[in-house]
Amino acid sequence: MVDNDGRMRVSAKADYAARAAVELSTAGDGPIKADRIAEAQGIPGKFLETILLELKHAGIVRSQRGPDGGYTLARPAEEISLADVIRAVDGPLANVRGAPPESLEYAGTAGPLRDVWVALRASVRSVLESVTLADIAAGSLPAHVAELLEPGDAWRARR
Repeated sequence: MVDNDGRMRVSAKADYAARAAVELSTAGDGPIKADRIAEAQGIPGKFLETILLELKHAGIVRSQRGPDGGYTLARPAEEISLADVIRAVDGPLANVRGAPPESLEYAGTAGPLRDVWVALRASVRSVLESVTLADIAAGSLPAHVAELLEPGDAWRARR
């Protein structure tokens, strides 16, 4: 989630996985075919199949074969966080140059930078671990997440 330049990035794979999982959370009773999810969310079909397989291996979705087959959530949407989905397809939520931030060591005056990266990861976790698929489907974010949207500059990109 944090790239080599220290910028927050959400991969296309994580974005597609989240959208597919939310789509499944609103599906109702029966399984949904991958092509229906792909069409509803504008996700390339082959890419979605790979993502659904990774979500299945992580225990987030399950598949059913046959003419009435497709995909369903493996647990209730209230029990699946965005963090669960993103970790399933992208691995850890935040790393720096491919390493967990707590494993980094910087020399001299840059020493406290490691603490900044750890704090950033904690901040990302506080949002992604508290927002569930059910929250998104209902259009109702937890209060502490919604508050982050209130400052005017939250919507403004900075370079």
